[in-house]
Amino acid sequence: MKKLLKATRLLAVTAMAIVTMQAGAQLPEAIEPVEAPFDMPQPVRPSFPDRSLSISKTGARQGKMATKAIQKAIDRIAGQGGGTVVVPEGKWLTGRIELKSNVNLRVERGAELHFSGNVDDYQPAVLTRNEGIDLYSMGAMVYANGAENIAVTGGGKLIAPEYDCELTRRMDKGISDSICRVPLADRVFDGSNGADIFMPVFFGPVNCRNILVEGVTFERSIFWNIVPVYCENTIIRGVTVSSHGHGRTDGIDIDSSVNSLIEYTTLDCGDDCFTLKAGRGNDGVNRARPTENVVIRHCTVKRGVGGITIGSETAGMVRNVYATDVTMEAPKFPIYIKTRRPRGGGCDNIWLEKLHIKSCSGTAINFDMLGSRRWVGNLADRLPARPIGKLTPKFANLTFKDVTIDECKTLINAKGLPEQPIENLTLDNVKAPTMRMTLQDVGKITIK
Repeated sequence: MKKLLKATRLLAVTAMAIVTMQAGAQLPEAIEPVEAPFDMPQPVRPSFPDRSLSISKTGARQGKMATKAIQKAIDRIAGQGGGTVVVPEGKWLTGRIELKSNVNLRVERGAELHFSGNVDDYQPAVLTRNEGIDLYSMGAMVYANGAENIAVTGGGKLIAPEYDCELTRRMDKGISDSICRVPLADRVFDGSNGADIFMPVFFGPVNCRNILVEGVTFERSIFWNIVPVYCENTIIRGVTVSSHGHGRTDGIDIDSSVNSLIEYTTLDCGDDCFTLKAGRGNDGVNRARPTENVVIRHCTVKRGVGGITIGSETAGMVRNVYATDVTMEAPKFPIYIKTRRPRGGGCDNIWLEKLHIKSCSGTAINFDMLGSRRWVGNLADRLPARPIGKLTPKFANLTFKDVTIDECKTLINAKGLPEQPIENLTLDNVKAPTMRMTLQDVGKITIK
């Protein structure tokens, strides 16, 4: 402990100028090469045939539900081998739409896609994942399953319904681990007979490859915003998410997906912002689908609970994550890494550097492996130490380098597990106005 206290004095209370390329800066046309402290394929944006079709040509009219007309345009372009479906300037009303392979949905500047808040507009139930557990329910407002080369682009807006709508009134407020004991085919929550539903995310591709989300704004979310699940090769750039004001409105959740680039993106959220997940409990451990090879760069966090968050669903492992040149204005926990005893998996090989944290109402760097009794009962109690098994999560090999914190009350609050301490935590040139730390069940920590 004496060595630790001595080492903390090396963290000077100074300000560090970080040259950060803000999300609001001009979005470069070309994707710059990715440099990361692990091997990662260079991202390549999907390309589409030079063919386009406006939704107005398939019967969409402003002021009337245009779901069928939009889907007709998507299906027609997909059937011709691919191309671009154009949402022109104006306000268009829709329910769930489903992207197909080789289709770019281009929401033009000045165009607004307004999504319905009615359960009937998200039928039939489709395969989705809710808080780490696979099931059939409302899916996503913009959905895809098993597609390749898909995109949502343009300078327009996707706008969720008012929060007080049928979807939110009938939402299940928390998924139970008991669902994992039911065969997947029987996990159907379609709202029949007035039953609860699991709300649609905003953009939710499942089992897809080669995905691009570029230039659009997601506004007034009622649930998670951009959520690729079981996906490969995802590029998110120049995107704005504005969902502050309601809980459970995460910005971007990369879930059991590999090779993801997020850049020049601004998130203002009612929950976690840049979030990495990998399934939950037995369901996620048995599927063994990690989230790995994720690069986040040149981005901005305005508000939210967690700025850069890992968890709390970590069953398939979250590994090989690199974030650099990120500005955080006022999240509660700028760096938030969390799980619970029965969640499984964990995280490994995490690199966060060149972060500028302007202020936070909570702890700047917050680890929580215990959770609360509300969700896991006495498993949230530190003692007694539990036997290590397949559902015991492990956090290891995390490096935070060149981090400047202008305002915070506590630098680190870390709660590991007595049976599985947090291991190999490195703070390299972290500068903050306080050295206050609370470390519980933390193994090796290096401060430079």
